[in-house]
Amino acid sequence: MTPAIKMLEKYKIKYEILKFEHDPLDQSFANEAAEKLNLQAEQVFKTLLVDVDGVLHVAVLPATRQVDLKAFAKACKGKKAMLADTKKAQNTTGYLIGGISPFAQKKCLNTLLHCDAKRFETIYVSAGKRGLEVAVAPSVINKLCNATLGDF
Repeated sequence: MTPAIKMLEKYKIKYEILKFEHDPLDQSFANEAAEKLNLQAEQVFKTLLVDVDGVLHVAVLPATRQVDLKAFAKACKGKKAMLADTKKAQNTTGYLIGGISPFAQKKCLNTLLHCDAKRFETIYVSAGKRGLEVAVAPSVINKLCNATLGDF
């Protein structure tokens, strides 16, 4: 059981776990999850760490989108944004790239959830391990991660 799943259990959140066999050669983790689980890619959300003016933030966005770094920086009231270094992302969250969950990260970071999440009753995010997704209502991310909605 991952820290993300333990957190959902602790707060008595309704969720569903979905598993698939991760291909170590596939580095498009959220798209791989959508494909192998027969889900709409727009409904599978990836979790990225973004450095805004030297401060890490969490971006949760659909697998079909690329983070607009300029818009993300603006949403964080910053000037310049770039994707965080892999090692820094892993050390900060406690999860491996491709398995970073928005839930139960080692450090509490400012989290932005892409506004596309409002289109769905349920979205899929990493459960904290490659090949493991969790289905939750978007409001769960807002509640447990203190996330704000944004268009980035």
